[in-house]
Amino acid sequence: MEEDINPALWVHETHKDIVSLAFKVEATLFSGQSPFQRVDVVQTAGHGKMLLNDGIVMLSERDECIYHEMIAHVPLFVHPDPKKILIIGGGDGGTAREILRHPGVERVVMVEIDKMVVDACREHMPAVSGALDDPKLTLIIDDGVKYVANTEEIFDVVVIDSTDPIGPAAPLFDSAFYENTAKCLADDGILITQSESPFYDTEIQTSMFSNQRPHFPKLHMYLFSNLTYPGGLWSFGFASKKYCPLGDFRKNRVDAANFDTFYYNTRIHRAAFALPQFTKKALADLLDPLPE
Repeated sequence: MEEDINPALWVHETHKDIVSLAFKVEATLFSGQSPFQRVDVVQTAGHGKMLLNDGIVMLSERDECIYHEMIAHVPLFVHPDPKKILIIGGGDGGTAREILRHPGVERVVMVEIDKMVVDACREHMPAVSGALDDPKLTLIIDDGVKYVANTEEIFDVVVIDSTDPIGPAAPLFDSAFYENTAKCLADDGILITQSESPFYDTEIQTSMFSNQRPHFPKLHMYLFSNLTYPGGLWSFGFASKKYCPLGDFRKNRVDAANFDTFYYNTRIHRAAFALPQFTKKALADLLDPLPE
């Protein structure tokens, strides 16, 4: 990755030293070094404002709705009565925004380790971060690993909106973290985890699901398309103590909500769990079967 973002040129993200994405930059809006990572917000030529952590694209205004709708609406339309939600990470605020669109949600706790990310997105991406001021949301600037280890609060859904498993996000993929997360979930709780690229990160997915397996009887993975992530196809893990993401999904709840969404709909929900054959083979010993 380039060490400096030159507004006259392009910002490049290189993934695993085998593939690179490049975006034309018109202006640098913010650049800072927090105790955890470098944080940049740039104005791009074709993707709007873009957030990068340590040179890795977190989101762009053009396609952020895809990621945030899929991480939020899939679990909240499977769980029959999600009232209390925990978000680990998600400092840009997009996941909170989508979760808080569900009127039945009564409380959202968001634990983000890096205040600089929150502040940069509040200033430069208000359309993404606006829900951070919602009275239903409690924002805690702290380590999510420490939070789940110490909290006594019980949640219906936990969403791990993390960066790649390097730097401050690395412990969010460990077995001890998933054990503590399971303890702060209700008996019918759902855990959603950012789970990387099906094309490039099978080893991360294998490790992640292996670490979740002792704590969750139901493990699944679902996919979505994204413009700004390597390979254009990305994934979330769906772990539950009780619910099946298809068998317990009720189309009528989505219809009744009548959300104006950019990407998510009932057919996308079902189709997202149709994994390509190479992924099914790679994770065959870890993922549970789904109804046809």
